[in-house]
Formats: sequence, C-alpha cells, structure tokens
Amino acid sequence: MYKSFLLFMMLSAATAAEKTQKTVVLVHGAFADGSSWDKVIPLLQAKGLKVVAVQNPLTSLADDVAAAKRAIDAQSGSVILVGHSWGGTVITEAGGHDKVAALVFVAAFAPDAGESTADLGKSSPPPPGSESIRPDSAGFLSLTTEGVAKNFAQDLPAAQTRLMAVTQGPIFAKAFEDKVTNAAWKNKPSWYIVAEKDRMIQPDLERAMAKKINAKVTSLPTSHVPMQSRPKEVAAVIIAAAETSK
Repeated sequence: MYKSFLLFMMLSAATAAEKTQKTVVLVHGAFADGSSWDKVIPLLQAKGLKVVAVQNPLTSLADDVAAAKRAIDAQSGSVILVGHSWGGTVITEAGGHDKVAALVFVAAFAPDAGESTADLGKSSPPPPGSESIRPDSAGFLSLTTEGVAKNFAQDLPAAQTRLMAVTQGPIFAKAFEDKVTNAAWKNKPSWYIVAEKDRMIQPDLERAMAKKINAKVTSLPTSHVPMQSRPKEVAAVIIAAAETSK
C-alpha cells in the first residue's frame, strides 16, 4: 500500500512539473528547415526549457500555421513561440493560441491582421538577396547556392552554406501573398532580434516592424541567420522571454 501511494505521489509530482515547464516552439523560415535552430536548441535545454522545432511544409500560411498549432497543442505548459523570417508571419497567426505566453521574432516578418508577407516589403527597396531566388515549374522558390553564401548566411563558413543550400526548404511562392487574420503580437509580449547585416529582409524594415509591435529589441551584427552565427545571443533573448512570461 505504501509503495503504491509513493508511486502515485511521484507520478503526480512529475505531472505537475510537466504542466509548469515552459516549452519553446521554434518555427523556421523559408529556404530552411528545423535544423536551422540546431545551435540554439542545446543552449535552451541547458536552461531547463523543453524545446520543439517545427518542420513547416512551406506550402501555404494555413499549412504552416497548422503545423505550429499541432506542436503547441501537444504541450502541457505555456509556450514561448519563436519565428525566423517567414516564421514570423506564421507565429503572428498561430500565436493567438491560449498556451502561447510570448513571441520572439528573429529577423522576421510581423504583419498586421489583413496584411500578407508580400505587403510588408512594398514600402522598402528590394533586399539584395531577392536576386538569388529562383522559381521552379511548380511555383516553389529556392535560393541559389551562391545566394545562400552571399546573401542568406554570408557570415557562416562556406562548408556550412553549401550544406544549407542542399537541405533548404523551398517555399510555395503564393504563400507570401496569404493574409494574416490575427496579429498575436497585439495581445502577447514580444521580443525582436534585428539582423543588422541582413540581405534577405531590409534591416530598416526589421526595425520598423519591431517598433510597430512594441517589441523588446536586440540588434546583432549578423546575416539573415543570427541563430546560426550568434546562437548564444539568440538563446539569451529567448530565455529572457521565457523567464519574464507567465
């Protein structure tokens, strides 16, 4: 009887701990996959955070939001939702979920309700990296190998950018025209990492979006992928969001 009671208490304690543990759900951007967070994940786990990296289908905003929501639904405690690049549009929509306590935008788009990702770039000159994007016959966009090296991740070693080019996730071009119906940053505390040497999104546009969503801003002297070139700093922002959010 005593052993059964002890086992029950241990299981109850474990369940309670799981419900209070915060989970970081990482949403990658276009021309990438979940492995783009591989340098940040161990740093978050070392702080006792549970981490889930979503694999976006990159076929439409609705499909990517559905993938993020499945990951959020599976968590017992509160969620810190992090989006890179196109992933910012995804978390803007998916972040309305009741379990989401905070949003972190990493060199990411942050549209308002009724806006698409494509709408956000109309007021700025095209970023240099746009010249490296190529469509295929099915309407999916990819970056050239040279484009990954010179415009997407110019602060990473050549061996790594070649691997990133091979493993990139092509995105359906029309996804950029899908409009957001809910802007979660209006109701959730937000953090924003500006990539000061970004060649895929104009840094001035990033700063403008960060100001629009009233985010706590960190600026890093990086390419479009600060989670790869400055993982410690990116992890620190995510950890701060987790520590200050309920």
